[in-house]
Amino acid sequence: MQGNWASATDIPVICLMGPTATGKTDAAAQLFDALECEIVSVDSSLVYRDMNIGTAKPDTDFLSRYPHHLVDIRDPNDTYSVADFHHDCTQLIESITARGKLPVLAGGTMFYFNALEQGLSDLPKADQALRDEITQNAHADGWAVQHARLAALDPDSAARIDPADAQRIQRALEIVLTSGRTVASHNANRKPPLANPMLKVALAFSDRSVLHHRIEKRFDIMLEQGLQAEVEALLAGGVDPEATAMKMIGYRQMLEFLNGDLSYELMRSKGVAATRQLAKRQLTWLRNQRNVLWWIDTGLENKQFQPLVTLIRSIVGL
Repeated sequence: MQGNWASATDIPVICLMGPTATGKTDAAAQLFDALECEIVSVDSSLVYRDMNIGTAKPDTDFLSRYPHHLVDIRDPNDTYSVADFHHDCTQLIESITARGKLPVLAGGTMFYFNALEQGLSDLPKADQALRDEITQNAHADGWAVQHARLAALDPDSAARIDPADAQRIQRALEIVLTSGRTVASHNANRKPPLANPMLKVALAFSDRSVLHHRIEKRFDIMLEQGLQAEVEALLAGGVDPEATAMKMIGYRQMLEFLNGDLSYELMRSKGVAATRQLAKRQLTWLRNQRNVLWWIDTGLENKQFQPLVTLIRSIVGL
C-alpha cells in the first residue's frame, strides 16, 4: 500500500468534478501518470457503446493509455441507472483500494457522486415496457395528465416534480406502478454512503464566458467529426429513437433535425444552449455541496494540471 493508510477503507477517493468542458479527463490522465491510481468514469453518457462523438468520449488510443472503468459497458438500447452505477462503482472502489491504489473518479454526472456520498434508496430497476407505456400515454394525453396521475398515486413526489419535467414524472410513475410504494418509502431504506473519505475537487472557470465559448467550440467539433452520421448509424443499427441514450444532449437535437422538426442551424443552437444549461445545473449543484476544493482557472485552458497533481499528492499524504 503506497500511503500511510491502516486499511483499504482509509484510502481516499479522489473525485474530479466540475461542469462539462473543464478538462476533467485530462486532469485524471495526469493523476494517472503521477500516482498509483485507477480511473473510474462518472459520466452517464460514456457507458454507451458506439456513442462516441456526441458524448466527447476519449478515443481508443487515449483509453488504451489511460484505462477508464465504466466506459462502453452498455448498448444504446439498454438503460443504466444510478443504482447500477452505485453498485458498479462501490465494487470497483473496493477492488481498487484492495490493490492499494487510489480510485480517481472523474466526470460530471453529479447525482452519481451524490449517490456515493449520501447513499442510495433501494429503488426498483427500470422497467422498459412500463416506461414505454407511460411515454405513449404522454404522447396521447400530455405530460400534465401523467403528472396528475402521479399526484393521485404519490402526492409527495408530484408536489416536488415540475409538471413539465417529463423524465422525473416518468421515473416516479414507474417506481410507484412497479412496486406499489411511494418514492419516499423507498428513500427510507437507503444504501449506506461510501465508507472511504472523498476528496472532492471541482474544476471551474472564473469567467463563465470562457466556459460558454468552450462548450460552443466543442459542439461544433462534434458536428464536424460526424455527429449526424453517428446518429444515422445508430438508427440504422436498430437503436430505438426513444431509448434513454438517444435523449442525451446532442443526440436529441440531431434526431429532431433528422426528423425534419429543426433546421440545421436551430439544431446546433439548441444543442449548445442545452449544454450551457447542463453546465449551469452542474455548477449550481457543486455550489450547494460542502467540503469542495475549488480549482479555478489554473491549467484548464492549456491542460497543464501539474500544480493540481502536486496539491492532491500533498493532501493525501504521498
